[in-house]
Amino acid sequence: MSIRFGAALAAMTLLSGGALAENAKLTDPQIAHIAYTAGTIDIAAAKQAQTKASNKDVKAFADDMVRDHEAVNKQALDLVKKLNVTPEDNDTSKALSKQAADQLAELGKLSGAAFDKAYVANEVAYHKTVNSALEKQLIPSASNGELKDLLKTGLKIFQGHEQHAEHVAAELK
Repeated sequence: MSIRFGAALAAMTLLSGGALAENAKLTDPQIAHIAYTAGTIDIAAAKQAQTKASNKDVKAFADDMVRDHEAVNKQALDLVKKLNVTPEDNDTSKALSKQAADQLAELGKLSGAAFDKAYVANEVAYHKTVNSALEKQLIPSASNGELKDLLKTGLKIFQGHEQHAEHVAAELK
């Protein structure tokens, strides 16, 4: 499976998964788990890039992804503890985790410039997908105002990530 196809498959899973079907109403615990899982997936990919990337800009981007996603995930964990909510695993978060493991394995087979290009292309696609899901599904479905605010803050950060990934991708061509 190509990396871009994998990103597209992850996008379809996130956007059309059972938990995100149009008539399904996500609960705040499910939303929290999906958002946390998406952040964890990007942290794992970035940590792989920290060790495998050959381009300094790609490594710097990966450093930013680890720092930012760990910070947002910490805020999410602090919020669910404060609200006494247990994040709820669901079909979407499970599918995302499986797809991410497959993608990490595919990226793991690459090295040098091929890894750099594939990683950054995946980051562009992944952030587009996650940002769209946040904007169109997760934020509107959130009931709790604090969760909704955290998701909105995350969206702003992740939109910046998407632009940064697009810039790095353009530099690698």
